[in-house]
Amino acid sequence: MRLNNKEESAAGTESALTGTQRRKKILALMRQTAHPLSGGALGRETGVSRQVVVQDIALLRTEGYPIVATARGYILNEASQAVRLFKVCHNNDETEDELKTIVDLGGCVLDVMINHRVYGKVTAPLNIKNRRDIQIFMNDIESGKSAPLMNVTSGYHFHRVSAEQEEILDEIEEALREKHYLTELMPYEEM
Repeated sequence: MRLNNKEESAAGTESALTGTQRRKKILALMRQTAHPLSGGALGRETGVSRQVVVQDIALLRTEGYPIVATARGYILNEASQAVRLFKVCHNNDETEDELKTIVDLGGCVLDVMINHRVYGKVTAPLNIKNRRDIQIFMNDIESGKSAPLMNVTSGYHFHRVSAEQEEILDEIEEALREKHYLTELMPYEEM
């Protein structure tokens, strides 16, 4: 059955990312590679045209992200950061405290990932770097119909966290351990 233009538009928007989600995904994709990514490639990954990606890049630049355009695509020119994977477990009421613990010590929560026995690894970009980002995230969770990803795995989840130095990640790890959020990685979970 062929949909008319209004139905196609409505159907397409149901699964489409919001602008904020799309820009977070663009940043995550750029952080995952040292190679330039073309506007077309970023568009295919996010389900939009190259021109929309160009507009998103402009918005990200105004937010302070050091994105450089090269002849072969875009690169994120961030200073070299230390990155560590943390496995944590807590309930929904402790989510805000967990995130504040990380960002208040100088960390950036790059993403959240679960390791589901049926679905496998499921990852979502977050890019939470300050308390304002936390408030936006918490408001989105509270006002939406969706629950945090960790609920699928009884509170167990992973965060990739970046910081300027390994010592900051050590402090974050110790703080998460003191609050009993940190759990041990199993040998099969090393990523």
